[in-house]
Amino acid sequence: MKLDKLKYSDSGNFFLLAGPCVIEGESMAMNIAEKIVSITDKLQIPYVFKGSYRKANRSRLDSFVGIGDEKALKILRKVGETYGIPVVTDIHTAEEAQMAAQYVDVLQIPAFLCRQTDLLVAAAQTGRVVNIKKGQFLSPEAMKFAAQKVVDAGNPRVMITERGTTFGYQDLLVDYRGIPVMRKFGFPVVLDATHSLQKPNQASGVTGGMPELIETIARAGVAVGVDGLFMETHPNPSEAKSDGANMLPLALLEGVLTRLVQIRKTIMSFEGKEQ
Repeated sequence: MKLDKLKYSDSGNFFLLAGPCVIEGESMAMNIAEKIVSITDKLQIPYVFKGSYRKANRSRLDSFVGIGDEKALKILRKVGETYGIPVVTDIHTAEEAQMAAQYVDVLQIPAFLCRQTDLLVAAAQTGRVVNIKKGQFLSPEAMKFAAQKVVDAGNPRVMITERGTTFGYQDLLVDYRGIPVMRKFGFPVVLDATHSLQKPNQASGVTGGMPELIETIARAGVAVGVDGLFMETHPNPSEAKSDGANMLPLALLEGVLTRLVQIRKTIMSFEGKEQ
């Protein structure tokens, strides 16, 4: 799978999908992108800006869903054009695929929708890269069939993202055995180090999280060989309009990525010695 505009793809580093949960405004998106581009350029990490133009899966009717589809999509396109980077966003229905594909490089299929055939086929038919998040209710082995739907629809440009498995009513766990299992399908495998730490179904109707473990989750993912990492980040997660409880503060991102790159380099050096 190759992405246009993806710099440092030959660096040997994992690639990164990172940004805010949802686009809250242009200045917010541009400021976050500028900061992450600066960090990833310094560390030579291939980078894709992430931002949802609309949040369709919300616990309560009064939850923030977005600033308007076209307005948010235009902001995503501006981010990509300004910084020369690919951009990824979620889609929720087959009808959204073609619309979103006009603005972004990667279409992301939310975990709850990963088995929706019409959605997968519509995303495939745009020719964009399709990132399928593994359902919290699915085994790693079952993701082969979701990915195959995209391929059978004529598009081999697929990624699979691990984002935790339901463990009881209000917790998720990452089964790291699933990463090598899914890599055997022949597609890049990404670890979502923020949503994997969600604590859904809280009595308040607002999803909780354990952001203090983001680096722990990511370290383990790099150690077992993920191709990419997914992280949601915000200058002030407590003020974020969506998923603030499990986002990484933007000020911590450079330190986390620096340490993860060192882990990656160490593993690659050992692998080189063993060959």
